[in-house]
Amino acid sequence: MTARASASLRTARSGRWRRGRPVGVDGAAAEVVLQLAVLLQAGIAPGRAWQHLADSGDETARAVVADVTRGVALPVAVAARGDDWREVGAAWHVASTVGAPLALSLRSIAAALRDAGEAADEVRVALAEPAGTARLMSWLPLVAVGLGIALGFDTLRVLMTNPIGIGCLIGGVCLIFAAHRWTRALVVTARRSSGVPGIDAELVAIGLSGGASIDRARSIVATATGREPDGAMETVLTLSRTAGVPAVELLRASATLSRHRARTDGRLRAAALSSRLLLPLGVCTLPAFLLLGVAPMLLSVLSSTSLSL
Repeated sequence: MTARASASLRTARSGRWRRGRPVGVDGAAAEVVLQLAVLLQAGIAPGRAWQHLADSGDETARAVVADVTRGVALPVAVAARGDDWREVGAAWHVASTVGAPLALSLRSIAAALRDAGEAADEVRVALAEPAGTARLMSWLPLVAVGLGIALGFDTLRVLMTNPIGIGCLIGGVCLIFAAHRWTRALVVTARRSSGVPGIDAELVAIGLSGGASIDRARSIVATATGREPDGAMETVLTLSRTAGVPAVELLRASATLSRHRARTDGRLRAAALSSRLLLPLGVCTLPAFLLLGVAPMLLSVLSSTSLSL
């Protein structure tokens, strides 16, 4: 691949990071990548394999073929699809550069994407119940207003005309808004994703399987991803040098362990979310319930009593 194409690949990968968008990990690319691997193992050329997928109706393949037709390098066109495809583009670049078996490389990346997608799905399922409960409880203050009206209290008049009621209205609305923002922040934090765990180790393993040295494989991966390999992978490479054993299997085992840890961490974040959501409930939602529901009813009773006297 030319230096210009390598620079384009880095741009395609790093641009979304600079804009602050999270990496999507849903495993959607895994099936297509596995199909590509099967086609390549059958002896079909890479360009023709993408064309076959495009002819079958795959939108991503159509976009890749269109870019390649305009003269874009194939790894760059793949990485430009974003999210998981950036990792596929990096793997394609590494395998093409070192001469590693492309089909086997894509199979390993497909397995990594599938594992990461399954872990993300488990986290979403685990978060669904506490997040749904939090959204339901956030409507509690407004339910209190409706309850007061249903019971015959002059809640709306008090909130709109009484000075104390106006203060309760403003305070209650502010607390509801704060509860929504706080709850959303907690859920987003619990759902956070760092891309495909262990992907750097997988990419370096691809480079080594093509006969490249450790230093050259690391350099090619850094060029393809636009980032330096993480410290955990450096520990594995140091172990490989010290023990004098092949690094490929150690790296792939490390990548598998990283995905397992990410899956466990996601479950722990989901479990912790249930208790953390009690904070906005107690600090914001319940006081808003008192301000918008209980306080106007009391003020309505006091106002009626004073008028009758």
